[in-house]
Amino acid sequence: MGIKGFQGTSLLDFPGRIASLVFFGGCNLRCPYCHNPALVLEPESYPDLPLDEVLAELADRRGFIDGVVVTGGEPTLAADLLPLLQGIRDLGLQIKLDTNGLAPKVLEILLQRQLLDSIACDLKTNPARYGELQWPGGQGVGIQEGLALLLAAPVPVEFRTTCVPGLVESDDIQAMGAAIAGAKEWVLQQFVPSHAMEPSCQALTPHSSETLQAFAELAREHVAAVRLRGL
Repeated sequence: MGIKGFQGTSLLDFPGRIASLVFFGGCNLRCPYCHNPALVLEPESYPDLPLDEVLAELADRRGFIDGVVVTGGEPTLAADLLPLLQGIRDLGLQIKLDTNGLAPKVLEILLQRQLLDSIACDLKTNPARYGELQWPGGQGVGIQEGLALLLAAPVPVEFRTTCVPGLVESDDIQAMGAAIAGAKEWVLQQFVPSHAMEPSCQALTPHSSETLQAFAELAREHVAAVRLRGL
């Protein structure tokens, strides 16, 4: 899938700096709480944006943006990802990639070519439970190889987890913490049911702030810095 969206500017993701956001369609997971369901379920409903037009627009914005956040869907599935990042790098802009970490070979190439300045990896749940998030009839998925690559990455990596009841509980926090032991940063995000893709998730009651605080204490047994977001 190609580039599906191009958002103006945001103060998010590059602290103290302004970034444009580029969205890719398609994903190799089907998380029931996904907040971008159209990009996952119906990416073909959005026209592909020509790569040269996106790069030309970014070139025009160089005077007032510092970087670009590339997100999705899952960007590492897209054939246009590498030329997009190379084009952004040629413009002298910083690059942050949002990813689920399930395409380690792609990530390895991007890091080897020094096309990333930072990465945010969505750690969904206990690695042993990732099969629950795959497309119906799909192949089993594994996250361990991607996590190992990201833990050794030469750029800052933020791991982040949306704390969905039933999918993220105390035992899952412990398992995820063990999987990313030694990481520098882990963000635990509050779940917002009204944005969820599946009706079953829309009916869930989010974890209480006290529960998230308890999760954070468990997470700190494994990771240097743990932050709560969305409380």
